[in-house]
Amino acid sequence: MSEKPTVLFVCVHNAGRSQMAAGYLRALAGDDVEVLSAGSAPKDAINPVAIAAMAEEGIDIAGNTPKVLTVDAVRESDVVITMGCGDACPIFPGKRYEDWKLDDPAGQGIEAVRPIRDAIRARVVTLLSELVPV
Repeated sequence: MSEKPTVLFVCVHNAGRSQMAAGYLRALAGDDVEVLSAGSAPKDAINPVAIAAMAEEGIDIAGNTPKVLTVDAVRESDVVITMGCGDACPIFPGKRYEDWKLDDPAGQGIEAVRPIRDAIRARVVTLLSELVPV
């Protein structure tokens, strides 16, 4: 792993789970980790309920734009976290891959998205503790 680890969060639409995870890691890691996110079939915009759920945590993801998953993004990353699209992600030797089983917030109300958001936060906190030990 490089001096400053790079983490790529990938979900199908890059509009909910991966954006929330990236938002948390950016907020919690500051400049200690490079954070990327992408989707295998990205939507046009971030899920508004995901934006609202993250705003409750004081994290603004409203200005983000879903991005398409590229081979280069995977190649540049030290850790690749998939959330429901593992088959679409290219595999490179020497990378750390994790598949986080999380419900998709698409089409869900805020009451259903909060537990997904909270589960993502818990996993991001654990990941950060492994990448940047105190």
